[in-house]
Amino acid sequence: MRWLTRTRATCIIISGLIAVGFSATAQEQKKPDLGKITEAWLSSPHADRGAEAFKHWNDEDIRMVPKECSTCHTSRGIIDYLGTDLRAVNVIEQPQPLGSTVDCVTCHNPKSMALQSVVFPSGARVDGLGKEAICATCHQGRASGADVTAAVAGREDDVVAGDLTFINVHYKAAAATQMGSVAAGGYQYDGQAYVGTFIHVKEEPSTCLSCHSQHSLKVKPIDTCTNCHKGAAKYSDIRSTEVDVTGKGDTGQGIAHSITTLHAMLGAAIQKYAVEVAGAPVAYDPHAFPYFFIDTDGDGAITPGEAIFPNRYQSWTPRLLKAAYNYQFIAKDPGAYTHNPHYAIQLLQDSMADLGKAVEVDMAGMVRP
Repeated sequence: MRWLTRTRATCIIISGLIAVGFSATAQEQKKPDLGKITEAWLSSPHADRGAEAFKHWNDEDIRMVPKECSTCHTSRGIIDYLGTDLRAVNVIEQPQPLGSTVDCVTCHNPKSMALQSVVFPSGARVDGLGKEAICATCHQGRASGADVTAAVAGREDDVVAGDLTFINVHYKAAAATQMGSVAAGGYQYDGQAYVGTFIHVKEEPSTCLSCHSQHSLKVKPIDTCTNCHKGAAKYSDIRSTEVDVTGKGDTGQGIAHSITTLHAMLGAAIQKYAVEVAGAPVAYDPHAFPYFFIDTDGDGAITPGEAIFPNRYQSWTPRLLKAAYNYQFIAKDPGAYTHNPHYAIQLLQDSMADLGKAVEVDMAGMVRP
């Protein structure tokens, strides 16, 4: 009996150890694979030390990333920023050293992980963002429609004002696009209604991590969407409205195509207005600050020697500035067709309609979503 009792106890102990072993193995399997995470991050734009976003200041005398830029262009800057009053947009305490990227500590620190609220350049505060809050902190732009409103206040729509300058939203303000009228990143014309946060499926807002890998930033494979979007070979094939937004009958093509078409039409309307009302032809270069330049030869395109700061466009009227701001807002978010396609279309159509009050703009057949 004593032997049986000892044997039974031993079996219980061994069984317990085996159970603990299985439990530990299960826990080990649940742990993130740091090697794969690191590999994914290294393949992402956030880790690209050769990108303009991280080397822009290398040749400048100060050899530091300025305060107003280091929030999003250095890993330490965001931590500094999150330690200040949240109501102070893009304000941190000091410049940051060169050579940084958006690295692990940018997101994996107590302040970033606890962040729930983001204040946009418009002054709008959005709460309850969860993991997307840290994404929206940087991908919100550095200007809003409110800046345009303030700049043109009290001025006549079609009179050139020598002290007006172009207002640039900055790059890839995806969160501002995605939240539409909630963040009010675009210039929103009086009397028009604008969509808010982009709702994708099941009445739930789309989020950054709904589509993007948090480490590689790559979008999920298109086959995750084709149950609903039959026949789509790529994201730009997906159409989010059945109405003819361009007036050209292209309702069978992806909404990205329609937005590209509207963007080009707005660009042409801007150039027409610049000549006929502002009295100075304009051309756009997406890669050279401040983007809009005097079209010295009047050929409608940037030619050598035109895209330089001394040749920047300076014949702004309030009406022209509003349209140009929205043109740039869409140009600098290449994913606008997925982030909030209807908001993008509304901004483009309304900008053309406003220019059409001063010059002829063909908007026949267009339906506003």
